[in-house]
Amino acid sequence: MNPTTRRALAAALIIGVSAIAGYAGWRTQRHVDQATPAPKISDSALRQLMALQLPDSDGRPQALQQWQGKVLVINFWATWCPPCRKEMPLLDAAQRKWADKGVQIVGIGIDEADAIHNYAVTNKLAFPLLVGGAELVDLTVALGNAAQGLPFSVVIGPDGRVAQTKLGAFKDDALEKLLQELAPR
Repeated sequence: MNPTTRRALAAALIIGVSAIAGYAGWRTQRHVDQATPAPKISDSALRQLMALQLPDSDGRPQALQQWQGKVLVINFWATWCPPCRKEMPLLDAAQRKWADKGVQIVGIGIDEADAIHNYAVTNKLAFPLLVGGAELVDLTVALGNAAQGLPFSVVIGPDGRVAQTKLGAFKDDALEKLLQELAPR
């Protein structure tokens, strides 16, 4: 193959890959920051979520069932995800404010145990960080995360029903308003 043909093929390949990446980015962005009130989630997916027992950042097993009856915000995240890390202070502030009002926030890391442990030690959050690993991506899809993006949150009311799912980080006072609506009075 001559040099001119190689350059033409390389240019075509770069253009093709760029087009595919651009399209994928556009499709993903369409799904980011979408909150879905009262989503249709199968009882099976919700049971599977609530049956999880995962190690916390110190390696101790924690069952999600221990928080049944509370408003439960389950946030799927990763240490390598910039929007996830940006959202953490908001979740921490919400946990500190709402803890005595029947709210529990739980972070489930789609990440390595060591990375989650180091993040927890460095950031000293008011809520537990559990180690979920990549095998939980399929569960997030069953819970409404068709784009398989992070962060992804599932908000469960004190009645045990899913009140909302959210792909993308909570912003401004959206979480605050939601917790005001759901928290026991």
